[in-house]
Amino acid sequence: MRILVGIVLVVSCLFWVNVNLGSAEEKVIINGIDANFPPFAYVDKNGNPDGFDVKSVDWIAKEMGFKVKHQPMDWDGIIPSLNAKKIDMIASGLSVTDERKKQVAYTIPYWVIKQVLVVKNDSDLTPETALANGNKIGVQRGTSEAKWMEENLIKKEGKDFELVYYDSAPLSVEDVLNGRIVAAAMDDAPANDAVSKKPVKIIGGFGMHDEEFAYAVRQDDADLLNTLNEGLKKLMASPEWEELQKQYDLKQ
Repeated sequence: MRILVGIVLVVSCLFWVNVNLGSAEEKVIINGIDANFPPFAYVDKNGNPDGFDVKSVDWIAKEMGFKVKHQPMDWDGIIPSLNAKKIDMIASGLSVTDERKKQVAYTIPYWVIKQVLVVKNDSDLTPETALANGNKIGVQRGTSEAKWMEENLIKKEGKDFELVYYDSAPLSVEDVLNGRIVAAAMDDAPANDAVSKKPVKIIGGFGMHDEEFAYAVRQDDADLLNTLNEGLKKLMASPEWEELQKQYDLKQ
């Protein structure tokens, strides 16, 4: 009887060990994305996450042996959501800034971005005239360009324009077209995406320095950070990196 009980206990222990190991293997990494930031991240017409960052992380997950789910979120709350453990990482055109470095751990950078102004095709505005005369300029809330324009152009330089905040860059482009604002400030990649789809053009930058994009994780998540860095290096050294750039019409 004791032998039988012992066998049952051993089998039970092995069962629970296997269950726990299986659960660990099945852990899904949640990637928070901007739902409307083409070509890096967006939700397509069928409701599926897509974009350069989404497909890059899919490739890395397959290569590095983990599962990933892409979770659309409001951009201005994405870092608080990361640190509250509602998501595990951010791969969605996230700029590297000194302020954010205090809140998250970044991977190696993978893209360099410029900041530009977008206006209607028939506009005669220049960057100088757009940022004057009480004009309204659109910008996505929670972005580094919004903060930079507030602190440098409005507060420090005293420029006479009003910032109008949007949930996404494409929404600001729509208001450029309907005349509610004269220009929209954004990264050059989504600006080029807008130019390819709408009757708008890029008139130049507004003085902000170039930025780098990187993925972000919680500061205490060293294992995931190392995994993503290794995966990024493999991806950027593979033919798939150039294929993804072509697929999403990105030019570095």
